[in-house]
Amino acid sequence: MTQPAIFFEEVNERQGAFHRRSILMGAFAGVGMAALGARLAYLQLFETQRYEKLATSNQFNFKLMPAPRGIIVDRNGAILAANRPNFRLMVARDKGMDPEATLHTLAEYVPLDETRQRRLLKDINSAPKRAPVQVMEDMSWEQFSAINVRAPELPGVTADMGEVRVYPHGGAFAHVIGYVAKVNKEDVEKAGPHPDPIMLHPSFRIGKQGVEKAFDMDLRGKAGAKKVEVDANGREVREDAQGDIPATPGKVIELTLDADVQLRAEEVFGEESGAAVVMDVRNGDLLCLFSGPSFDANRFVRGLTGAEYRGLAQYDHKPLFNKALTATYPPGSTFKTMVALAALENGYDPKTVHVCSGHWYFGRMWKCDAVHGAQDLHHAVATSCDIYFYQTALWLGPDRIAETARKFGLGEIFDIGIPGQKKGLVPDTAYKKRRFPKDPKWHPGETPSMGIGQGYTNLNPLQLCVMTARIANGEKSLHPRLVRAIGGVEQKSGAAWGDLPVNKDNLHFVREAMAAVTTIGTAARVADLGLGNVKMAGKTGTAQAYSYGAGRGVHGTAGAWKLRDHAWFVAFAPYDDPRYAISVLVEHGGFGAAAAAPRAREIMRTVLLKDPDVMKRVVRPAPMPDLPPEMQNQPDAADGVVTAQAPTGKPA
Repeated sequence: MTQPAIFFEEVNERQGAFHRRSILMGAFAGVGMAALGARLAYLQLFETQRYEKLATSNQFNFKLMPAPRGIIVDRNGAILAANRPNFRLMVARDKGMDPEATLHTLAEYVPLDETRQRRLLKDINSAPKRAPVQVMEDMSWEQFSAINVRAPELPGVTADMGEVRVYPHGGAFAHVIGYVAKVNKEDVEKAGPHPDPIMLHPSFRIGKQGVEKAFDMDLRGKAGAKKVEVDANGREVREDAQGDIPATPGKVIELTLDADVQLRAEEVFGEESGAAVVMDVRNGDLLCLFSGPSFDANRFVRGLTGAEYRGLAQYDHKPLFNKALTATYPPGSTFKTMVALAALENGYDPKTVHVCSGHWYFGRMWKCDAVHGAQDLHHAVATSCDIYFYQTALWLGPDRIAETARKFGLGEIFDIGIPGQKKGLVPDTAYKKRRFPKDPKWHPGETPSMGIGQGYTNLNPLQLCVMTARIANGEKSLHPRLVRAIGGVEQKSGAAWGDLPVNKDNLHFVREAMAAVTTIGTAARVADLGLGNVKMAGKTGTAQAYSYGAGRGVHGTAGAWKLRDHAWFVAFAPYDDPRYAISVLVEHGGFGAAAAAPRAREIMRTVLLKDPDVMKRVVRPAPMPDLPPEMQNQPDAADGVVTAQAPTGKPA
């Protein structure tokens, strides 16, 4: 029988393969363990701070908080727009919460009608999860307390204290300051593909008009954040005040306006429709930029109802319309100052006489408001004789009138910081060619209307105030300035725009003629300031709203309101040392001397009475009485001052 044979070579070969494989696998395992150890060492030694932050972020969140909006003040520091605390109610959609049932429950404690509940429900459902939606603001203390007491029973409901914009003077500054309101879809789209996250915060408000809109980025500041601890579902557990990131408040905007003057303008206008602009003729600062009737900007911050907005929009006096900047009107006889100056600049003899008989025939019958008789240029400005300026305008032609008018800011848009200005129109032959290609020729019969500020000519109250200020200054091409400083940084002066390219003697003539308007002319009875030797120079204007004679009565002061003439008055004071210029428009007010001049006088009085240099002229000490010889040169026993003493034996 044969015994099995053992082949040692095969055993050794199998053992060698096993050992090689064991070593290879061990090497792989060793490399893996070394890599894992190195990675763990790297994460623990070098990435410690990063993962500590990530771990903390699972425990804590940061809630974005809007910065306090910058305040807006007048030239004297009076607050025109500020912030005040308010109690607000917010609801955030969360897991297991029924928004509709929650709103029904809240309606038991705060006023929420069904219409508002439906609108809020739509906002809550469309908002991101756990993103709060503001349900109500300006809650009373009782409402705030009732909600907070029941907070455990109302998941997703938060009642806290925030800030709301407030305008202390209501409507007086509404057209200038504007207002803030909730961010809408259009605002987010305008911000670009990466809008500021703060725009989605429920309490954030964005500027919608005026200064609030124009300087929104400066006013909104830099948002901060509040640190809160959250649970595994992201719900807030507690606040960690030490980890809060403070917000940077918005910048302070300082305007050139004077609150007292603006409020006086609102008072003298009452319910009348129109505008008033006051300008410092030394530096271009605007002291008043009023448009009336106005609206309460605080109502827009809270949100108007549909009925409230329709009431404002449909009122024929147009309270939402800024008549100082956006509206343009025929300037009427106030434009005669430019016609007179243009004539002098082009060699016209101011002693030229035209006879006014109340009417004048040139292709048709042209009328005048009165029979003025023989007039030279000085008296024609003072009495506002239409017949004289019909003929003066024909002598000049439209192009030379327009050239002079544009030197005084007419038909120009000024950069005052807020939008909404309308350029208006100072017509010339080039305009006629552009506007009327079928009848491009300027006909001679169109010139007389331009000579009295009618026809195609349309301007706004700001432009007419600039015109008057440049006449009064006589040296500089003044530009109006509304914003004095932003965050303490002074803005460009209105006097830094170059010199006025006009003959100074001709300007002096026009100023003297305007002074005659308030002494012997159309405004003699209504333009006295009652401030002693401080007088005002001006020019009245009555502009036809539709056609000649549309309004009934003298100067269209009767009949339907929309058909009456517009009333104008422009002026500067003191006329011997000009400091301030004013333009006043009373929309459909009738005669300028009756409707606009008295209002301009009252506003100008307020301006002058606040000027200490003018007050020195108004308030002068009474002269000392003459003393008899026996009362003179008697020293006082106490300090040697010479005083008046009664002679011995006579009563003092």
